[in-house]
Amino acid sequence: MTRVRRGYTARRRRTKSRLFVSTFRGAHSRLTRTISQQKMRALASSHRDRGGQKRDFRRLWITRINAVIRENKVLYSYSRLIHNLYRKQLLLNRKIPAQIAISNKNCLYMVSERISRFESNIICI
Repeated sequence: MTRVRRGYTARRRRTKSRLFVSTFRGAHSRLTRTISQQKMRALASSHRDRGGQKRDFRRLWITRINAVIRENKVLYSYSRLIHNLYRKQLLLNRKIPAQIAISNKNCLYMVSERISRFESNIICI
């Protein structure tokens, strides 16, 4: 039986995997079997941690907004601000007020004051 000369298909496939793990250390970037294992593990970790990253950023934004609100001696906390934003139908996600809190604290203070004024008017009526 004649010898079958395999083409470059397998080599191309392995090279593609090696490019993914080229920054890994030791055998994780050199041996084909460990390359495939580490690639699967890395992809699974990145998929799993994407949700955690969203949670972490949301916590950070909430902390920033709450810190600025309490610093300006506004009469209410973060939860009251978000509640009033929803009541006024100002649908802002937490990222935008957090960026405003970092760049321009007075702007967030003015927004919270205006919302609280509207709230007091509604309560008086």
